[in-house]
Order: sequence, then structure tokens, then C-alpha cells
Amino acid sequence: MNSAPPDGGAALRAIGWPFPGVPEEAGDPAWAAAMAAHPQARPARVMAQHRSGYLVAEGPVEGGAVESLPEWQRPKFPPEQRPAVGDWVLVEEASIVALLPRRSVIKRGAAGEHYRQQVIAANVDVVLVVCGLDADFNPRRIERYLLLVRGGGAQPVVVLTKADRADADVDAALAALAGVAGADVPVLAVDARDRDSVAVLETWLRPGVSAVLVGSSGAGKSTLTNSLLGSERMKTGEVRSSDERGRHTTTHRALIPLPSGACLIDTPGMRELKPTGEEDLAEGGFAEVEALAQQCRFRDCRHEQEPGCAVRAAIESGALDPARYASYLKLRDEVGAAAGKLAGRRGSKRDEKALGKAPNKRLDDRYGKR
Repeated sequence: MNSAPPDGGAALRAIGWPFPGVPEEAGDPAWAAAMAAHPQARPARVMAQHRSGYLVAEGPVEGGAVESLPEWQRPKFPPEQRPAVGDWVLVEEASIVALLPRRSVIKRGAAGEHYRQQVIAANVDVVLVVCGLDADFNPRRIERYLLLVRGGGAQPVVVLTKADRADADVDAALAALAGVAGADVPVLAVDARDRDSVAVLETWLRPGVSAVLVGSSGAGKSTLTNSLLGSERMKTGEVRSSDERGRHTTTHRALIPLPSGACLIDTPGMRELKPTGEEDLAEGGFAEVEALAQQCRFRDCRHEQEPGCAVRAAIESGALDPARYASYLKLRDEVGAAAGKLAGRRGSKRDEKALGKAPNKRLDDRYGKR
């Protein structure tokens, strides 16, 4: 690149640029190599994703529309390899010329029968898992979020909204999540409409930090965003009184600079949380169950009627919640099935490449290389 911006990169750092300078002090060989390959390009961050292009910004101001690379529009191009909100790209004129390597990525298995991955957000430091203290409260769903988040390289923080409700039992909710979250995951109860209440989140929303909000519709993500912004920027809606289910008020992912100096990505509610097959149950929050399984007398113990089963003993003694163990088994099977589909997809791609090269090889053998 020709030179650093005149402000020394302060504008980029305001939207999460992870390095002290641009680009000479990038400090990451992969990023430095990508920028060296496009010396006329400027770094920018994806603020919103549209069908054929992106909205990107080079500072905490309104971004501009840019076109994507042609190959990203091909139907068979892996969706997880396209830029997502939070990604850093290199831009020339009004077109993206390169996607910079991701430092973290939060993704899930996309809905549908065919295996696909969907990126929720890229290059985030903190994931705020938002759950309401009403009918939305579901420890099993929070387990799924934590499994996906921990595998993505970001710090999860569970935020329980609607703590102001008359029927909200904060102590019971915290107790229910004690074994789910573990000692390394903060669990905070807030009134999302109260700026003073949500100020407790400022510890994780310091200048330069990139965070993403995830949770179901109606959990209070947009209300929380408005309180953090200090203005009614995001559209909010009421939950249905019949079942306390929320309606989608956020329809697309968008990156928003906060007054604290952090950046926040608000996402649409997600009803389905499928693993990608790349998750590790031990690192994803089920370390205690995995450790118990290692203590069983038999290595192939199915934790049913076998003698010396440490898992069954823990359940019978009350040390392990049966519901948590049932959730572990369900997620273990889902991760295993997704891993099998992922391996099959990677194998088929290798076969396609080999078949594509075969005709050329036969021509080379017959006529020689030119």
C-alpha cells in the first residue's frame, strides 16, 4: 500500500482494526502479504452484506457500497468463504479485491438437508449470548450457543435480559446456568431498556473491541443495542402474548460503532443452531462429561448398564444433571453427523479437482506439455 492514512489509522481502529498502524505495523505476516499483493488497495470493514455486494467502511462513519469478486457470486462457491459482517477486505475503487485472513469466526450449520456453513460474524472478540428471563430462557439452547462460540475463538458472555420482569427469577436462572457456563463464562442479568443496567457490559466493550449479539427473536438484542448506543436506532418489537415468542425486528447483520469505542454486530434471531462438525465437545463446555467418560472402567463404555461407569455413578450421586448429560449425547451425535458430512464434502471436492486435472494429464501424456 502506498502509505498509512493521514490519521495514523485511528479511523480504522475505531471500527476494530486490530493493529497499531496501517500497514507497516500490521504485525501479521498473512495480512501483510495480502496487502503487499494489492499495493493500491485500502483496508475496509464489512458493515453489511447484500445479495450482490457489500457495505464497507474505513472509519466510524456511514459506509459505501462495493462490488464483490465475481467468483463469490458463483452458486457452488462455499458460502463460508465469502466475506461476512465483521470481515476485513481490501478495496480498490468500488470493488473488493481481497478478503483478509480471519482472526476469529463464529458460524453454524445452515438450515436444510445439504451440508453448508453459515458465518454469523467474523473477527469478533466477544460474543454476547442474549436470552430473556421469560419463556425464552432455555439452558439447553445456551449450551448450543456456547459450543459454537468457543470453537470460533471469541470470549462468550451470557446476557440475561428482562431482569426487571415481576416473574423473573434471576437466582434460579443463574443456578441453572452454573454448570452450563462454567467458571470462564460470565453470566449477567440486566434490564435491556435501562442504560445504567447495561453499563455492566462496558467491561467487555472497551475501545477497539468487536462484539456480536446472538440470541433468539424477542430476546432483547435490538433493545440492548439501543441502550448501548444511547439512541433508538434499532427497530424493536413486542413478543407475542400467546407464547412469548419474538418477531424478527433485525432482518440482516450490521456492524455498529458504539460510543464506548467498541463495535457491535446485531444479528437476526436464530431458531436453529446446527453444529458445523468442527466443534470440540471438551473445549465447547462439556469438559466435565468428557472427563467422567475417561474414568469409566471400559474404554468402550456406553454409559448404560456397564459396571464401573463413572458417568452413571455421577448421575446417580447428583454430581451430573441428567438433562445436561442427555444434551451432551444429542450434541455429540449431531457434531459427529455434521463432521461426517463435512468430510464427505471435502472428499468430493478433492475428487472433482482430480477429475478436472485428469483430461489435461492425458493430453500431456499423449502430446507432451507445451
